Amino acid sequence: MARTAPDSAEVPIADVQTATYTVPTEGPEADGTFSWDSTTMVLVQAAAGGKTGLGWTYGPPAAAALVEDLLGPAVCGIDALDVPAAAAAMARCVRNPGRTGLASYAVSAVDCALWDLKARLLDLPLHKLLGAVRDKVAVYGSGGFTTYTETQLRDQLEGWAHGQHIPRVKIKIGQDNGTDVRRDLERIHQARAAVGPGVELFVDANGAYTAKQAVRVMRAVSGEDVSWFEEPVSSDNLPGLREVRNAVDADVAAGEYGTGLPYFLRMCAAGAVDCLQADVSRCGGISEWLRVAALAAAHGLEVSGHCAPNLSAAVAAATPNFRHLEWFHDHVRIESLFFDGTLDPDGGWLSPGAGSGNGLSLRTADADGYRVG
Repeated sequence: MARTAPDSAEVPIADVQTATYTVPTEGPEADGTFSWDSTTMVLVQAAAGGKTGLGWTYGPPAAAALVEDLLGPAVCGIDALDVPAAAAAMARCVRNPGRTGLASYAVSAVDCALWDLKARLLDLPLHKLLGAVRDKVAVYGSGGFTTYTETQLRDQLEGWAHGQHIPRVKIKIGQDNGTDVRRDLERIHQARAAVGPGVELFVDANGAYTAKQAVRVMRAVSGEDVSWFEEPVSSDNLPGLREVRNAVDADVAAGEYGTGLPYFLRMCAAGAVDCLQADVSRCGGISEWLRVAALAAAHGLEVSGHCAPNLSAAVAAATPNFRHLEWFHDHVRIESLFFDGTLDPDGGWLSPGAGSGNGLSLRTADADGYRVG
């Protein structure tokens, strides 16, 4: 049966609301260059035609203020089916305060909510609205924080690799800004021992090393078959990324902090990465993700989705040059707490839901226990 648009020729965006939540971690968490004890989500709900779309970003509460003061007023009244028009309106209204950085986080949350709203108005799964090229996307388990004991690390990795049968896992290295390489090497050996030879092992230094230091680390663990080396040096150090890429067997990846198309263009043009990362909750939402993916394809690169797995799965399924999506421990925990309809990675794959939109519904009573502001 053919699907039809709503009765009205136009369905104006009627309301954009925000809510901010802060969820404490289960214990101290850190990577090579940063530590944290909580994660904050800024949730956006956009309404039109009796439907509500959900989007969010992981960032400071100031992102909510940008939505309320600038972005919501900019998109209200625009036809909810014309998401590119709303994206253009948001780009105009953040011209003076700055399109990149925090503003892009806020834009991302609204943009994702508007795409979800459009899919719900048309009663389509979001990945079908976007034009699916696959019905499931590969994921990798991600956590392995530098604060973990050997037992915590083993339990988490075994849970992914042998409990949920996810054939790819990632740990954090670069201990204390790259000053404790000995512990990094020990943890890589521990990780390989925990998952066994049949599972891909990824590492993420979060920019903690110098280029030559990163190369030495990979040489020291050459027997552990590390296949993914994320941010061996700062993602702003494009010559350093390229130097590491040219010297190691593992694929070098970066891009998670990108908040504007020129950022990704510079990274691709520099030959700095083997796989480009993009975060749909940071880069400008689904609208910008699709442009980033096309840019990557033009440079012969695949895209890997950074974090926010339940927000990312639909657009990942609609991206031809997509590699895999990060099943990040903190975000998985929060999304499972807050939403009904979250996805299951068993076997190493996520299958976007068959319901309308992104398939999620907010459990308001559960989320409100973490609401701030």
